[in-house]
Amino acid sequence: MKEASPAKAYALHLGVIALLFALSFVLPEYHHGLLARIMVLAVFAMGYNMLFGYVGLLSLGHAMFFSAGLYGAGLAVIHLGWSVPAAFTAGLACGALLALVIGLLALRTTGVAFMIVTMMFAQVFYLIILYFASWTGGDQGLVVPQSARVLVVGSTSLGLTEPTVRYMSALALFSIVLLVTLVIVRSRYGRVLVAIRENEERTKMLGYDTLSNKLVAVVVSGTICAASGAAYALLFGYVGSTFASVQYSILPLLWVLLGGAATTLGPLIGTLFMYYVVDITSGYTSAYLLIVGIALILLVLFFPKGILGTIRQRWLGWLP
Repeated sequence: MKEASPAKAYALHLGVIALLFALSFVLPEYHHGLLARIMVLAVFAMGYNMLFGYVGLLSLGHAMFFSAGLYGAGLAVIHLGWSVPAAFTAGLACGALLALVIGLLALRTTGVAFMIVTMMFAQVFYLIILYFASWTGGDQGLVVPQSARVLVVGSTSLGLTEPTVRYMSALALFSIVLLVTLVIVRSRYGRVLVAIRENEERTKMLGYDTLSNKLVAVVVSGTICAASGAAYALLFGYVGSTFASVQYSILPLLWVLLGGAATTLGPLIGTLFMYYVVDITSGYTSAYLLIVGIALILLVLFFPKGILGTIRQRWLGWLP
């Protein structure tokens, strides 16, 4: 596979960011809000892709990291009265700490066992949320007050409920995570992760500590997912136990597979595709899931490595 020059790879990603920025001025109100949500959830998918796409570890527990950020930020605002930056930092810290603990325990296993263990931890986290309903809101969840969702920059107060501020905040988070991901996967460390995915035993023979490298990947992945969760709570004003369910661990897997695993832009494309297929088809029929299923089958048949993954394999081998 031909690798793109650094300038070419960064130009592509900066072009995507510029396109998303330009769209904020032309999109109708509905799509403006929807794309902001998609960008936040694409960050969730990027975090998942870091572990699944580049390390080859299939997890069914990433909803736990997303929810750690979600509840870490949301509860800090609701119960402690923290500011938006402090609450976001709390969400990141919760996700990173949880990812470190889970990584130390779950990485004792591999393959299917790793998948099952992560799913079990996620289910425990989900039940903890339900058990402490007086703090978390249980099944009903909690609404983050609009008055608390204000970002103070100098002498200016920016309400995160305002559509433009919300969109630009989502774009800022997406842009930072996208570029950080690109730097990581193009670095020496990123190449070690790919080597572990392809042949862990041979990587060990070359002198690399595969366990510590995988642990770092779990922490990075969990922190990115937590950033998405924290942003979701602060930008859209809701924290709920549904986000901690197994379904929300399967969704990023689906988005990554659709867009292309081990591609930097694949998570965005997969999330965008899935959201709009559901949105468009549900507007025409109540049997929209049937149409979505057929679309997914066709996509798997004609794009077996996901949209961007197949494009890279067949036509544009330089895509990162």
